[in-house]
Amino acid sequence: MASTSSDTQTDMLEGKVAIVTGSGQGVGQGIALALARHGAQVALFGRTLAKVQATAKLIEERGGAALPIEGDVKNLEDLTRCVEEAVGAYGGIQILVNNAQQVPLGPLNSISDEMLDDGWSSGPLATFRMMKLCYPHLKGDGSIINLASTAARRWDASNYAAYAAVKEAIRAFSRGAASEWGSDNIRTNVILPHAKSPGLNWWIDNNPEEAAAFIATIPLGRIGECEEDIGEVAAFLCSKAASYISGQSIAIDGGQAFMP
Repeated sequence: MASTSSDTQTDMLEGKVAIVTGSGQGVGQGIALALARHGAQVALFGRTLAKVQATAKLIEERGGAALPIEGDVKNLEDLTRCVEEAVGAYGGIQILVNNAQQVPLGPLNSISDEMLDDGWSSGPLATFRMMKLCYPHLKGDGSIINLASTAARRWDASNYAAYAAVKEAIRAFSRGAASEWGSDNIRTNVILPHAKSPGLNWWIDNNPEEAAAFIATIPLGRIGECEEDIGEVAAFLCSKAASYISGQSIAIDGGQAFMP
């Protein structure tokens, strides 16, 4: 039987330590699995301990090393503890993946201040905080991968304005980090994925007609896999092979969005 990306180990990221937020499911889990498959030791951060423990078990069953850490990205103390525990367990941090995000989705008149605050504090603010917390450890050989969305590239922004706004803020912080920290040999890139996450699956189930129309606009004709499609790109961007790539926003979406 032919090998798949999930059963073939490589050493592309051997000796690297990664933190992945929101790694208990979906895209975060897929990225964590891919990083571990390529040799990284991974600190798994998430609100539900059982979920990050389940991801850790998958990694360990494949022969990798993982540390589940419970916490909320909206809480600065939890973020600080995550970094401290990762460094304490593995001796450093070379990779940071900011994936966790609460999504403020819907018409503008239905978006409350609380929803927007949650989107801001779990997305741009948490990303900003984690980048600064990890900065001393990333200096010299660090890679940051932040998660954004092609929602801001939609010609019709109805129902997506708040979501796009917080994701675009993450892109702005990412470009700033790439510009300011490049001299410290820290690379920062953004990925904008379409993937079979629980959130997207829920949206497809509850909006079948809109979802069918959406998928029809993807040139490759399918939604991406969390590990094989999204995780593999993240792993590549953290590797030596991508050592001259920084400050970029890369849509992993089957060719749907045009990113000028």
